[in-house]
Amino acid sequence: MSSAIQSIQDVAERQLCSGCGACAYMQPKAVRMVDDLAQGRRPVVTPGSDTQEALAACPGVELVHTYDKSAVNPELHRGWGPILEIWEGWASEPEVRFESSSGGAATALGLFGIEQDGAGGVLHIAAREDVPTLNVTRLSTSREEVVGAIGSRYAPASPCDSLELAESADAPVVFIGKPCDAAAVSKARALRPALDEKVAVTIAIFCAGAPSTQGTHEMLKVMGFDDPMAVDSVRYRGKGWPGRARGVQADREESLTYHESWGKVLQRFVPWRCRICPDHTGEFADISVGDPWYHGSTPDEEAGRSLVIARTPKGVEFLRRAREAGVLELEPRGADALTLSQPNLLHVRGAVFGRVLTSRLLGAATPRYKGFYVFDAWLKHLSLKQRAQAFYGTVKRVFKKGLRKRMVVKPFEPASRHAGQDQSASEDPSRDRGANSQGSSVA
Repeated sequence: MSSAIQSIQDVAERQLCSGCGACAYMQPKAVRMVDDLAQGRRPVVTPGSDTQEALAACPGVELVHTYDKSAVNPELHRGWGPILEIWEGWASEPEVRFESSSGGAATALGLFGIEQDGAGGVLHIAAREDVPTLNVTRLSTSREEVVGAIGSRYAPASPCDSLELAESADAPVVFIGKPCDAAAVSKARALRPALDEKVAVTIAIFCAGAPSTQGTHEMLKVMGFDDPMAVDSVRYRGKGWPGRARGVQADREESLTYHESWGKVLQRFVPWRCRICPDHTGEFADISVGDPWYHGSTPDEEAGRSLVIARTPKGVEFLRRAREAGVLELEPRGADALTLSQPNLLHVRGAVFGRVLTSRLLGAATPRYKGFYVFDAWLKHLSLKQRAQAFYGTVKRVFKKGLRKRMVVKPFEPASRHAGQDQSASEDPSRDRGANSQGSSVA
């Protein structure tokens, strides 16, 4: 861990926070999560608080792989983490498959957990009902709740802020989140035996970074909405693969293609911490799910497919039970499926080595990684030109983004669309048990 990082406030202000919310779960009296318009979900620390317990669960400052390397796929673990099985498939229910961001695998697995496998709920994120451009953490216990918020949420989310909902559930729950969220759950479980007992399985969604709320606002403006805060709903994908981003206000609906929304707008708002992350495929989860892009571009109305990876024995068994129950249609895939599907991620892994090294040399705070083989990726998967780009690009970012300076968290607290009504669901939205479901956590 960097010597410059001594507290959760340091993590947030030195731009190392991934926004997972684990710190707020570990020490709820000392830390609360807020929305920062430019940065994303970020922690605010009560003055005078010692946050060492929370810091121990933080994936932003340190990620260490401890899996048995002799027990996983020897061809893949250096570039993709632990892998036991690779599948491609989709949710057996046509509606779930079509409405989801890819093939609906994460949604189908969540539904299987609560309907057939005895899970006490699905812990995930969803759009806030009172401010639909923001997210909230939910524990869903019914089909209506799970299906009610199907589809990706390319917006800041902190599903670990409410891990106490899992800890107090009647039975172990299914957790769905981003790769950094799954890593945080892994660290928190090691520190909290009571939590460990209440997590049935963790599912991570492939992630290329979590754009700030400013990104969503800009996307809606590109669609033609003058006031992004006035929209009634926003969706980023789904209703076909890869699906269109959609904004709705009253009877008006506007949309952008995936390339127009993500490729031209949202990815410009991905924070620096995401750009120095080596794990974009959920290496700390039991199961991870993403897009099998090797199928190439498809019409938006075509039903999607999911790439499904079992990373642990627990993940293998959960998938086996789900297949036998008929909730997923799955076909085995070979070791080349990941490289063909996500060809840029090995380059990203290598670039992370150059970005972190350059940042450290220039005095910016950096995370500590162990077991990711980023130097190997730097040597094997980057050309000399790409290595130079990683170096010079980072130098520019260090100065342009002020990475050596502290960036104070600025809470973004928009007025509720339900002003004047019962505000119980919006006073502390990160603790809500309300009736929506997977947001950025469903594919």
